[in-house]
Amino acid sequence: MMLSPKNRLKQFLKSEDGVAVVEFVISLPLMILIFAIIVEFGRLFIGYQAVLSGVQDASRYLGRIAPVDICPTDGSVTGGTFTGGIFTDYETDLKTRIETDRSDNSVLPSQFAVTGVDATYACVPGDFRTSPAPVATVAAQISVQFPLGFLFGIFGNELDPFSATVSGSSRIF
Repeated sequence: MMLSPKNRLKQFLKSEDGVAVVEFVISLPLMILIFAIIVEFGRLFIGYQAVLSGVQDASRYLGRIAPVDICPTDGSVTGGTFTGGIFTDYETDLKTRIETDRSDNSVLPSQFAVTGVDATYACVPGDFRTSPAPVATVAAQISVQFPLGFLFGIFGNELDPFSATVSGSSRIF
């Protein structure tokens, strides 16, 4: 039996076939956005922890190689220059210590790049055995690129790379 066009239209309007597909298509962009946020936050957290660990290791290393009498002698030492509270000739070595492990394997995720390293020291007065106590500080400038940043372009602007500074300090022994 053949349905009239009027009855076909009524049947089509009452039908719920395909509703789930339409709801899925409507919610898909939101699910993609949530997925991208979770992935990018995880990558950012892992990369930041790797940079922070490298900077802390570099500052401990600098605390071990700097002379303990750096404050009374105003930074005169052979093998490197310590003048005016700034370590020079150590930035390349410290950058390598931040970026690699003992076997020269990269420890930073590919989207993280160390763009610069500054090493300084300060003489901190206080109730220490030796006062003022020398403290070495390593500050690394990093640049972070988001690999899934283009997904945010669906909802507005893409995520641009950003720069930050991570620093760590260690007492000079």
